[in-house]
Amino acid sequence: MSEGRPGGTREAVRTLNPGYFALVMASGMVSMAMYHQGAYRLSVLLLWVTALSYLILVAVSAVRVIAFSREFRADLSDSGRAFGLFTFVSATNVLGARLVIDGHTSVAVGLLLVSSLAWLVLGYLIPWTAVLGTSERPVVRRANGTWFIWVVASQSIAVLAAVLEVDMPDPWRQSLALLAVVSWSIGVFLYGAAGIFVALRLLLYPLLPEDLIPQYWVGMGACAITVLAGARIVEMADAPMVNATRGLIAGTSVLFWAFGTWLIPPLIAAGVWRHLVHHISLRYEAPWWSVIFPLGMYGVGSHYLGQADHLPIVFFIGSVQSWIALAAWVITFVLMLHHLFRTLLVADSTAEVR
Repeated sequence: MSEGRPGGTREAVRTLNPGYFALVMASGMVSMAMYHQGAYRLSVLLLWVTALSYLILVAVSAVRVIAFSREFRADLSDSGRAFGLFTFVSATNVLGARLVIDGHTSVAVGLLLVSSLAWLVLGYLIPWTAVLGTSERPVVRRANGTWFIWVVASQSIAVLAAVLEVDMPDPWRQSLALLAVVSWSIGVFLYGAAGIFVALRLLLYPLLPEDLIPQYWVGMGACAITVLAGARIVEMADAPMVNATRGLIAGTSVLFWAFGTWLIPPLIAAGVWRHLVHHISLRYEAPWWSVIFPLGMYGVGSHYLGQADHLPIVFFIGSVQSWIALAAWVITFVLMLHHLFRTLLVADSTAEVR
C-alpha cells in the first residue's frame, strides 16, 4: 500500500494513502455498471471485492490512526492529502448503494448513518485543519484534484439516500428525500468552490508534470456522480422537497453531464503530456483508483441520466463506457496485486531472512 520502495507491512500501514478507499469506490461502481449491463455474476464478484476491500481498509486505517497517530495528524493538516479522507465517506455509500441492489437494505441504512456522520465531522474538520487553520500561505498553491473528493462524498450521500427512499415507508421517505436534495445541493456548490481553487492553482503557479496527479480525474468523476445523484432524485416518488426541485435538478444534471464529458479529452491529453512527453513512470500507485472510479461513475451516471430524461444517445454512451471502465479496473487491479506482493510479502520475507 505504500507508494515508495518496498518496506514491509509496517511501512505500508504507516504510509497508507488516505485516499486508498478509492479502490472501494471504483470496484463498487464498476460492479453497478456490470449489473446494469446484465453481467450479473461478474457484478457479484466485484461486489465481493468491494466489500472485502472495504473491511480490510477500515481495519488498516484504524490501526494506522492508533499506531501512527503522528502521521495521521500530519495528513489532516496537509491540504494536498487531507481531502483524500473523504474517500471513506464515498466508499461507504457506494458499497451501500450496491448492496441495496441485492436487497441488503438494512445494512445499507447502517452504512448511510456511518457515512453521514463521517461526512459531517470531516466536512467541518478538514477545511479547518488543512486550509483555514494551517500556517502555510497561500494555501491555494497546494490545491489539487483531491479537493473534488469532498464533492463526491456529498453526492454519494444523495445517491444512497435516493436509492433507499424507494424501499422505505412514508415517514422515512420524506426524510431521505430531504437528505438527498440537501446533500446534492451542497455538492453542487462545493463543486463550484473546489473548481475555483483548483483553477487558481493551475493559473497562478507553474505546472510541472509531477503536479498532474491522477486525482484530477476526480473533477470529471464529481460531475458524473452529480449526474447520477440528480437522476436518482428525479426518479424519486413525490415529496415536497423533490417536487420543488425536480425540474431544476433534471436540467442541472444534463449540464453537469455535458461538462464532465467535455473534461475527458483534456484529462487524457494531460496524461499523455505527463507520461509520454515527460516520461513520468506509469507504475502502480493508489491514486490510480481515482481514475478508475470516474470512468465507472461516468458509465453508470450516463445510464441513469439517459433512462431518467429519455436520452437514448446518453444511455448508449453509458453502456460503452461501462465496459471501458471494467477493462481499466482489471488492469489496475492486476497491477495492484503485483505491487502488494512486491512491497508486502517479498519485503517481509526478506526482513525475516535478515
